[in-house]
Amino acid sequence: MDTPLRILLVEDDPTSSRFIAAALHSLPARVDVADSQAGAIELALAAGHDLWLVDARLPDGDGIALLHALRARGLTTRALAHTASLDRLDHDALLDAGFRKVLCKPLAGAELRAAVHCALGLREPRPPLRMSTAVAATYAPVWDDAGALRALNGNEEHVAQLRGLFMAELRETGAGLMAHWRDDELDALEAGLHRLRASCGFVGAARLAAAVSAWQAAPREVEPRSGFERALRDTLAQPPG
Repeated sequence: MDTPLRILLVEDDPTSSRFIAAALHSLPARVDVADSQAGAIELALAAGHDLWLVDARLPDGDGIALLHALRARGLTTRALAHTASLDRLDHDALLDAGFRKVLCKPLAGAELRAAVHCALGLREPRPPLRMSTAVAATYAPVWDDAGALRALNGNEEHVAQLRGLFMAELRETGAGLMAHWRDDELDALEAGLHRLRASCGFVGAARLAAAVSAWQAAPREVEPRSGFERALRDTLAQPPG
């Protein structure tokens, strides 16, 4: 590719943003990052992008509202959505709004790059198949080092940096989720699990990612919460080498 792509990434979670940007740089691509709907509109109007990659949930709106706002300003850039939601209705709503594809977090780097190439009509090897949640929950290692390296194009420094940020915040993140569960704050719990599941995928925290996914499926139940606690302890006790 002679000229790097220019991509607008809209993502409010810092860990997710760093991972996605690092994965896209190897396309190669120049990545402009916005963490809100307002910031995304400002960047989109100021620069010509080849592609927009938009989170379905934003602190000042959502991906659908953002896409409508950009289209209303006459911008026709191709757009992909990314979300931790597995709900088919959520995906259908994003597609109906005009997104070309909906990507499910956690994202492997190869899958992300393949989706970008496909959206732009470029060639890219087929991404690897995903392991089912049930199988991952049973067999997942605490850390998937090979997967993390693949996601970041073999860049060990980027993997180490993102994992350091992840581990620095993990104990507090886990305590916050447990507090939301005890206080029956299901909306806050769902939002927190949404962010953590994406972050787990980005840094290769495989066992915790599977536990988070199981808890998302049954947020009120005791057993998936207990499974999350076990996976959290395992992850904190075995920091990545």
